[in-house]
Amino acid sequence: MSMLGRWRVVETPGWNMAGPGAYMLFGKEGGEFAFDCLTGSIHGACHGTDVEFDWDGNDESEEVSGHGWAELQADGSLEGEICLDNGDDIPFIAHRQTSSTAC
Repeated sequence: MSMLGRWRVVETPGWNMAGPGAYMLFGKEGGEFAFDCLTGSIHGACHGTDVEFDWDGNDESEEVSGHGWAELQADGSLEGEICLDNGDDIPFIAHRQTSSTAC
């Protein structure tokens, strides 16, 4: 199973950042994420069932950067952490986002 695609962040243990718009997106050459008002661009390839990455973005309109990791779990969920340089580490749990189409 690949971790490529869009993941809905359903929990940020210890934090209140898993609102309805929280997501992780992994592509072949990077990706992006949004947790509440923290957003970022993921740099580097995202292959296989786990990844470590660097990122840069914004937190309440201030430039921030950091690193992170994500790993597929046996139950199909995704667990990882977004780490801000000189700041907090935010763990997350995500489920693969399914799309729906209107008829």
